Amino acid sequence: MPGVSVGALLELCISTILSIFSGIFSKVFSWSKGACGATNSLLSDANSQSGQRKDLDVTTPTSVNYHFTRKCNYKCGFCFHTAKTSFVLPLEEAKKGLRLLKEAGMEKINFSGGEPFLHERGDFLGKMVQYCKTELQLPSVSIVSNGSMIKEKWFQKYGDFLDILAISCDSFDEETNQMIGRSQGKKSHIENLFKIRSWCQEYKVAFKINSVINTFNVHEDMTEQINQLNPVRWKVFQCLLIDGENAGEAALREAETFVITDQQFQDYLDRHSAVSCLVPESNEKMRNSYLILDEYMRFLDCREGRKDPSRSILDVGVKDAISFSGFDEKMFLKRGGKYVWSKADMKLEW
Repeated sequence: MPGVSVGALLELCISTILSIFSGIFSKVFSWSKGACGATNSLLSDANSQSGQRKDLDVTTPTSVNYHFTRKCNYKCGFCFHTAKTSFVLPLEEAKKGLRLLKEAGMEKINFSGGEPFLHERGDFLGKMVQYCKTELQLPSVSIVSNGSMIKEKWFQKYGDFLDILAISCDSFDEETNQMIGRSQGKKSHIENLFKIRSWCQEYKVAFKINSVINTFNVHEDMTEQINQLNPVRWKVFQCLLIDGENAGEAALREAETFVITDQQFQDYLDRHSAVSCLVPESNEKMRNSYLILDEYMRFLDCREGRKDPSRSILDVGVKDAISFSGFDEKMFLKRGGKYVWSKADMKLEW
């Protein structure tokens, strides 16, 4: 070019080349940044999905059985939750644990023992029942009892807050109940059962019966009496051995003589097949399909044929403790663990 020196042309060329390379590097960097951003986004999504999967793996305590006391006034020979301690949590601590369970997804609480009406003559139990229904607003609150300590005034005070009361009855023969240990002194367990049934009707509490089938009652036919009592459910359990409770050196009971075979249990079920409310539970269905909370609010893992406790939910929370429960949710559903359990939804004729 006229009037332009060689040096100037060289400088212009170098500037142009630098400008071109600068543009290229800028685009490459932009693309790289975009790729990294996408990678980070994918990683973030993957981590999020992984976290969601972990949350899905966490057991929800939909239905919990709280054995808040081990003490009992009966001496049933097959009992698998015996009086190994006399400990009962203070009421406010128990309420704290119940709230933790509600926050973790609990819909139904079942209070059991031992005999739950024994402690403070049922008033401690009543206060928990009332708290669960009014404060926690649980859809279902239930109790399992031998019935011997229940008074009508308890229904008058707490009946409105209770959905289901299950009474344990293994036989309609008083001598058989005596042999099993389902008795206290000369009191009639059967007469008391019918009295409680009438109170449930009067105070609008759904009535249920639990029976443990064993060598002493396996040949009995309870059809007539069960139909007469007309419970909403009749739970029929096969006698179960739990090491440290009713079997083994450390056990307070020796239930080996009460054990029946699977075929004997099936024969009993066949004999009562006409009873529409019967809900059978073999050893297989029963063993790991319950979320059992002991007197310290520890989940009990029965997978090894004994009760191995977790740490208390009061110390580590529900999520941590329940991971050691050994709970088989599929079997819980298979055995009919989820059912219409609120008396408001049962449409019963009172």
